[in-house]
Amino acid sequence: MRLVSPEEAVRLVRSGDRVYVGSNCAQPVTLCEALVARAADLHAVEIVHLLTFGPAPYCDPGLEESFRHNAFFIAGNTRQAVSECRADYLPVFLSEVPGLFASGQLPVDVALVAVSPPDRHGYCSLGVSVDIGRAACRHARAVIAEVQPGMPRTHGDSLVHVSEFAAVCEARHPMLERAPEPPDETSRAIARHVAGLVRDGACVQTGFGRLPSAILEGLADKNDLGVHTEMFSDALVTLVNKGNVTNRRKSVHPGKVVTTFAIGTRRLYEAVDDNPVYEFRPTEQVNDPFVVGQIDDVVAINSAVEVDLTGQVVADSIGARLYSGIGGQVDFVRGAARSRGGRPVIALPATALGGSVSRIVAGIQPYAGVVTSRGDVHYVATEYGVAYLRGRCLRERALDLIGIAAPEHRDRLLEEAKDRGLVPRHQPSVRHDYPVRWSHDATLKDGRTLRVRAILPSDEDALKRHFYGLSPEAVYQRFHHVIPALSNKSVSELVNLDHRTHVGFVACDGEAVIGTARFYADRSRNEAEMAMAILDEWQGLGLGGALLRALIAAARELKLWRLVAYVLPGNSAMLGVLRASGLPVVQTSEGGDLRLDLDLRPAVPREPLDAEKDRHPE
Repeated sequence: MRLVSPEEAVRLVRSGDRVYVGSNCAQPVTLCEALVARAADLHAVEIVHLLTFGPAPYCDPGLEESFRHNAFFIAGNTRQAVSECRADYLPVFLSEVPGLFASGQLPVDVALVAVSPPDRHGYCSLGVSVDIGRAACRHARAVIAEVQPGMPRTHGDSLVHVSEFAAVCEARHPMLERAPEPPDETSRAIARHVAGLVRDGACVQTGFGRLPSAILEGLADKNDLGVHTEMFSDALVTLVNKGNVTNRRKSVHPGKVVTTFAIGTRRLYEAVDDNPVYEFRPTEQVNDPFVVGQIDDVVAINSAVEVDLTGQVVADSIGARLYSGIGGQVDFVRGAARSRGGRPVIALPATALGGSVSRIVAGIQPYAGVVTSRGDVHYVATEYGVAYLRGRCLRERALDLIGIAAPEHRDRLLEEAKDRGLVPRHQPSVRHDYPVRWSHDATLKDGRTLRVRAILPSDEDALKRHFYGLSPEAVYQRFHHVIPALSNKSVSELVNLDHRTHVGFVACDGEAVIGTARFYADRSRNEAEMAMAILDEWQGLGLGGALLRALIAAARELKLWRLVAYVLPGNSAMLGVLRASGLPVVQTSEGGDLRLDLDLRPAVPREPLDAEKDRHPE
């Protein structure tokens, strides 16, 4: 391999060429500087690349006749040039960029890439940035390599033989490093909600930054995770080293962390150097939604600038201001949607600018671009909870998204939703204290897992379907009289709860409600009257016990002393659930019904329950 100076190497670039520059921390900074030093000799050179962290001198004012940048992803070093229309932005799915190179629609004349020193066989590695650089190397007229001694040799599809280089020079700068900002409490709160969507054995995709780092940090209690991701940072190395990530259960590339690039510090570079656990592959493979869809249980976690009440996701712009790029968000959202058990997640803080601006919005800002359509979105997470949108009408979406907005913005959002015709005028205010913490998974006797959570205002239709799915006998046992129908007013009262005096839970199989339980608290007597109803085909599987445990936990949190249930004498199933609660139970007869009092107080010696004696001090 014959080394030349960077100045000699870039003489291969001609006026009118399209030049690809290596991405992220693998930016060939020395070659970029040498190229810009030739500005007086060059005209109309187009420079294309993804995010880069080094300087972008070709975007400097006054060089417009020599260079014009066309960004596949806008970064801080190019944002001003794009906003002043001295540079362009090409919105594109990351999985499709290599196809533009290969087809000739966007031919590359010269590729500038950073590589590791060659091995004894003459192969250099593209290191931590294979992404679209592999395709650029394959299809460029000339490839110019900048050898960076600190570049790790990575496994996968990262090798380029020195014979493929038209020129090779040595780097004059150390390899770029980038550490994300440390997680704050908001990002950790979001991460806790996202972690609830990640099962043991799931395959995770996430990005770079404060929130992705918090999300990975929040997975420290998960087991046998896999990783198939566009990129990763130091936080993933921690999970691998701790044994949370094993990749054992992956249905595609088992045992391997599969990625296209990594952004991090020397710690990360040392972890991936000559480490076969990490495979760096091109984006046309890693980001292909059809490839992602073949992997089971993919949880794809991506961020957003704002989400409107119908589910539209803005991720590359702030109003008219172009800010970043489409990247791999849509690739992985659609791939995870195809995955068996997959869960695509959009995660974002509920507010910006110190809480003054809601990022859950009634309508997106003028001129903002929708990156992920409302038809693609499944889960949206903020620090206030998770909204599930797939298969939900606009009314349900709006109510659920308002419920995870910052409390101080919810009333205004509700009024704007009414003005847009998304929700009816009579819709009550969305409560500010929805108990996300009460959500949990319950495993039935047959091994199936259901989600038990507090009732949401958007559960109206689901509760109607549940009611009309009950047998006449189940309806009678629940209400103690015949109810042929539920009015809209009645259903509204059943879903718009304060979760203090009126607490309700649903058990969900997917999004179908198969069981409900609730209580009405009487604070003067420090007790609550409870009831539940379960579809006939789900009875006898332990669901009643799971719902009762949810009621007990909520009642104790609210410092109630007893739960009271009125049960028909012939309702042996409900009687069995109550008597198996593990709590002291007092049974009496009252007006033809059986009254069962469940004592919630700590297990200490006491006199028998007496409503008058145990009256709450209030």
